[in-house]
Amino acid sequence: MKIKINLIWRIVIAIALGVALGSFVPEWFVRVFATFNNIFGGFLNFAVPLIIIAFIAPGIAKLGKGSGKLLGIATVVAYTSTILAGVLTFFVASNLLPSIIPNHSGEAFENPEEFLASSFINIEIVPMMGVLTALIFAFLMGIGIAATGSKTLGKIFDEFNVIIEKLITAVIIPLLPVHIFGIFMNMTFGGQVGKILSIFAIVFVMIIILHWIMLMIQYSGAGAAVGQNPFSLIKKMLPAYFTALGTQSSAATIPVTLRQARTTGGSPKVIDFTVPLYATIHLSGSTITLVSCAIGVMILNGQAVMFSEFLPFILMLGITMIAAPGVPGGAVMAALGILGTMLGFNETMLALMIALYLAQDSFGTATNVTGDGALALIVSRFYKEKETAKSKVIEKAVES
Repeated sequence: MKIKINLIWRIVIAIALGVALGSFVPEWFVRVFATFNNIFGGFLNFAVPLIIIAFIAPGIAKLGKGSGKLLGIATVVAYTSTILAGVLTFFVASNLLPSIIPNHSGEAFENPEEFLASSFINIEIVPMMGVLTALIFAFLMGIGIAATGSKTLGKIFDEFNVIIEKLITAVIIPLLPVHIFGIFMNMTFGGQVGKILSIFAIVFVMIIILHWIMLMIQYSGAGAAVGQNPFSLIKKMLPAYFTALGTQSSAATIPVTLRQARTTGGSPKVIDFTVPLYATIHLSGSTITLVSCAIGVMILNGQAVMFSEFLPFILMLGITMIAAPGVPGGAVMAALGILGTMLGFNETMLALMIALYLAQDSFGTATNVTGDGALALIVSRFYKEKETAKSKVIEKAVES
């Protein structure tokens, strides 16, 4: 009988084994995994532009298939919620974490070669294109497909998306625990692991609290819009929250999210349209997690955390992660490129981001899908007002 271990537990086991073995294994053993990390890290860098194209191009193309005004309202509401989550997280994390996390003036990650065991070989895997090039290409293709209705190109990018999702689920995600094991064993070997582990529990607790604060903000807005008790609305959506904890996928949770959202009293037409859409474009929970983890890693590294630097990063997160929540761990995979280009993360810092994110991926996904119900209600109110106003204009035109 084959026992399947959840990804979160595989990450936890990998970290625990890495810390345990790194304190006494010989250097050659550490260098074996350093070699694996060198190759796998290069492959990840190669895959990032492909992931961006595979997620964003078909995601934008599908946005053009909805009914105009409803699509526009729903998209603006989702993006606003995602950005609000990121900005809220920045101000909380940037003020709270510096007083808790020790600052090591960059010694931990700035020059990792000073304390990490080296790889036996160094293989450079050059990406086919840069992250910015991939983003521009994805936007061009997605908007072009939506504007022209090209079925051929749409099918090509849909199939490319399937291939990349398979790459993530069948290759990258299964190998990530090995990659993380090697990173933590190497850090233990170099005497750095205590500094790294100091941020895990602190950041994790803060993230969960921020998730629920964001849900309260979303449902307070929804409750005010439709005249309902926000706590009652959240209670109706809890089955979706707990389902997402298990699936770690917004897409896989759509049936439950739809069922529960229909009980909130919103427009059935709006809910049936927005819930599947929001499974790909609403990312408030994932944004909270990524911004929190990024700030924690930067503080540990002794880097300055500035709003002027993070705001563009937050704005880009809401775009680069389109369709990524459908894949467990997809959000952090899609974000690796801008973490490197916009925040200057090196491979060690990116590996830590992956470990931190995946350790609580299910909670971010649960927050995403639970918030979808609130946003669907808000859109129902706006759409109803627009439809009412439109009807009045038509009535006046008929009367005159």
